[in-house]
Amino acid sequence: MFVKICGITNESDALMATAMGTDAVGFVFAPSSRRIQPTQARDIARRLPPEILTVGVFRDETPQRVVEVVNAAGLRGVQLHGFESAGEVAWVRKRVPFVIKAFGVGHPLLDRIDDYEVDAVMLDGDRPGSGEPYDLSVAAELARRYRLILAGGLRNDTVAAAIDAVHPWGVDVSSGVESAPGRKDVRLTRRFINAAHAYGDGPEPGEMLFGGPLGGPVPASEAEGRWDRPDPGAEGPDGAPAESAQGSLYDWDDDISR
Repeated sequence: MFVKICGITNESDALMATAMGTDAVGFVFAPSSRRIQPTQARDIARRLPPEILTVGVFRDETPQRVVEVVNAAGLRGVQLHGFESAGEVAWVRKRVPFVIKAFGVGHPLLDRIDDYEVDAVMLDGDRPGSGEPYDLSVAAELARRYRLILAGGLRNDTVAAAIDAVHPWGVDVSSGVESAPGRKDVRLTRRFINAAHAYGDGPEPGEMLFGGPLGGPVPASEAEGRWDRPDPGAEGPDGAPAESAQGSLYDWDDDISR
């Protein structure tokens, strides 16, 4: 069971989550009470073991800006929460090792999930970031077809039942393991990770590689080339040079933090 602790805002929480056994940590670059600057994320990511997947969380950002921030922060994955088109996501995936496309359970693009070429799909509640639980029947159906990361309303005392009902590939949590917004609680984090990992041993070293299809991990030999940075002068999806493209984070009502 892949476990991601999202909404990391400081080094001590990142190191604690790593020590507790998380597989990934998430840094929010979109408007949120847990928003972090790329330079802060970079300094934290540098202290983490190489096997920890570091993920930048964005919503409706330009593809060029997503890649720019991820490269500046030295991260290895992105999580896209907005109305990004399949073409935009594909452009990012060519330049970032691991891409998660997130949908709220009522997201209008959920019916077009097959259009997206990503490494994992995340399903969140109807109001992403609210931490509210929702009907898991949709999640269970998706988990039968895709590499699904379950999010929304999960806590250490509910994650086991949710996994049992859905059988996802992974789970994601933020507010469910916090003592205050942006501050992770050691006991809650440990209990959550232990409860989730009780349903599986997790990826073996070298198994959870970046670049696999939605159906599951792939050997390292098949994932070669996904670590490359954009070539100097490479064009973005709109024809603009990738290295000089500018963008700004959009404001929105939902707080991307579970």
